[in-house]
Amino acid sequence: MNLLVVGSGGREHALAWRLAQSPRVQTVFVAPGNGGTAHDPRLRNVVLPELADGYTPAALEALADFAEREKVGFTVVGPETPLAAGIVNLFRARGLKIFGPSKEAAQLESSKDFAKAFMKRHGIPTADYATFTVAADAHAYLDSKGAPIVVKADGLAAGKGVVVAQTLEEAHAAVDAMLADNQLGDAGARVVIEEFLTGEEASFIVMVDGKHILALASSQDHKRLLDGDAGPNTGGMGAYSPAPVVTPQLHARVIREIIQPTVRGMEADGIRYTGFLYAGLMIDAQGNPKTLEFNCRMGDPETQPIMMRLKGDFSKVIEQAIAGQLNDVELSWDRRTALGVVVAARGYPDAPRKGDLVGGIPEETEAAVTFHAGTELVNGRLLTSGGRVLCVVGLSDSVRGAQSIVYDAINQIAFDGMQYRRDIGYRALNRKH
Repeated sequence: MNLLVVGSGGREHALAWRLAQSPRVQTVFVAPGNGGTAHDPRLRNVVLPELADGYTPAALEALADFAEREKVGFTVVGPETPLAAGIVNLFRARGLKIFGPSKEAAQLESSKDFAKAFMKRHGIPTADYATFTVAADAHAYLDSKGAPIVVKADGLAAGKGVVVAQTLEEAHAAVDAMLADNQLGDAGARVVIEEFLTGEEASFIVMVDGKHILALASSQDHKRLLDGDAGPNTGGMGAYSPAPVVTPQLHARVIREIIQPTVRGMEADGIRYTGFLYAGLMIDAQGNPKTLEFNCRMGDPETQPIMMRLKGDFSKVIEQAIAGQLNDVELSWDRRTALGVVVAARGYPDAPRKGDLVGGIPEETEAAVTFHAGTELVNGRLLTSGGRVLCVVGLSDSVRGAQSIVYDAINQIAFDGMQYRRDIGYRALNRKH
């Protein structure tokens, strides 16, 4: 069978890489893909002129036409933008199998205000908040609450819509940037201001078939640019799986208090949730979880280590999810730790430079894989094309072992201005046993 993965990042490379290992899969098409997916003989990039302008209605129709033409068994959607644009609704209307949430369900990610109101309505633990469209009202609220405090753009802002303000000055500046100066366009025309939560973050990702829930391996992302969680927030500088912070007790509690009420709450609101569901959690010192945000897709860079640990035929799992049979699926995981480190371009996250020549990427082995994100092949040369360029993943019996595999591999890679963190996984190493 032929499969289609929609997207161009490291998450999509990892999903396609795992799907391609199924003995019954002939080709995994990746639309539009990147330099790494172009280089892999099991994968094939799909060049559709309509995709040049992003996930417009014409681009979604072109993807559906392609899936029909190539007799694609099913489609998996990587990024949030096509989900928010309604790709799942369109494919289903045309009788094409696809795994992901509908446009209505994807509002859990595409609108912070929708998600917060939903959580409040259904008793799902999350930070206190208020929503504003008028800057003066938002400023008054900030003054009444004080700092630290969190300012979020309501809409999709490609990871740039969240400001964790340590001072009131920073918070006021974030409100002005979004509401007064319109720096994020429509995404920032409404802002959500939340209480600041302390604790340890974890990524909790499940698959949902409308009714049944199948949890994936736990993972932990590192959002800040610099070692020791310093510097600006990014889309993610590295991740590892499993995450020791997610104990079996906490796992059961998150399913019971957050994931199940979300799936049931969506159904109660007349929206059937299918697809990946990602809850970004904050776990306080007493071990209580709260929901920071929902994503309606796999996380990036969490997908890369999770796919590295997943065993068995992933294509069958997706097929059963589409058929509403996740209750019949048991996943098996490599007991080892997978750790991924993102190698980013010069200037990331504010103004990443593109067009630098990338060299020295080591050959894939059983213990180390380099997933591409912001790369493209131009006349046989591999060039940077985005902020997060690569994610190098290592698999080992210990966090330290996985770290050393990854950093050995990164030492062979070269492009001008490359930057990466040297402490991914430090929380697992520092945990008191």
